[in-house]
Amino acid sequence: MVAFIVRRLLGAVGLLLIISAVTFAIFFLVPRAAGVTSDDIAGRFAGKQPDAATLAAIKDRFGFDDPIPVQYGKFIKAIVVGDTYDTGTDKIDCPAPCLGYSFRTNQSVTDQLADRAPVTFMIALGAAVLWVVAGVSIGILSALKRGTIFDRAAMGIALAGVSLPVFFTGLLSLAFIVHRWNILPEVNYAGVSDNPFNLILPWICLAFLYAALYARLTRAGMLETMNEDFIRTARAKGLPEKTVVFKHGLRATLTPIMTVFGLDIGLLLGGAIITEKTFSIPGLGQLALDGVNQSDLPVVLGATMVAALFIVLANLIVDILYGVVDPRVRHS
Repeated sequence: MVAFIVRRLLGAVGLLLIISAVTFAIFFLVPRAAGVTSDDIAGRFAGKQPDAATLAAIKDRFGFDDPIPVQYGKFIKAIVVGDTYDTGTDKIDCPAPCLGYSFRTNQSVTDQLADRAPVTFMIALGAAVLWVVAGVSIGILSALKRGTIFDRAAMGIALAGVSLPVFFTGLLSLAFIVHRWNILPEVNYAGVSDNPFNLILPWICLAFLYAALYARLTRAGMLETMNEDFIRTARAKGLPEKTVVFKHGLRATLTPIMTVFGLDIGLLLGGAIITEKTFSIPGLGQLALDGVNQSDLPVVLGATMVAALFIVLANLIVDILYGVVDPRVRHS
């Protein structure tokens, strides 16, 4: 098991290096290939109609005139050992892991990401608990009550949940649940010091979307599993139906559910952009979107790297859980 985990960890580190290189190339190499000069890139960080001295100073601070491999090497070095940035009036130390410095906000990108991350964590954590519990439970009941009114109604609602995007259900819930019926208060969450239950509406909207998928996935897996020979053998041994369903049937259905969950939670931890924009929540997704709108390349690059890190880590955890659930995976 230890060797299995070590292999997965080394693979994750290699994958992160590849992602960092590709991401860096997208932001700095592709624009140059399209004819964008270092002056054009520096102009995004300056005010309107900057003079040549201002552009030269910005290019010197960012190293835009350096070869791309040199710029990438500095980027990786800053992540490992940190860096120092010259703002023109002062020098700012950016300790490792340093993901850059935003001259638009005069803040370290790492500090901005660390400030927004707890908000996104709370959104992802609360929604994940709701959608896993609700989706898997409904999927199991639908499989056991196949063809009944409950099964048809649950799958009909699940179909609607998969089809309706968060920005639609979010705006609809704000209009009726918050403003017209006053069932829940306004969504107002800015950090760990706030009451996390202020996020209950975003949790429900996100959970409705994902729980629908998990319900359909669990139902399909349970229907297939409950017809297997080992299930009939377990029942023939006289095992209680509860043991047959949860210990034998559900465990065999967990693999695809774990796969999808790893992808979903990784994406959400990287930033639930649509949800945060709909409910005006200052999370990682909102920060990345603001960076795109303001052409703040260090912020966009840092947010992209953090999102990739969360996705890789989530999949790494899922791979390790595979080895725990199914010993055959450890020897594959």
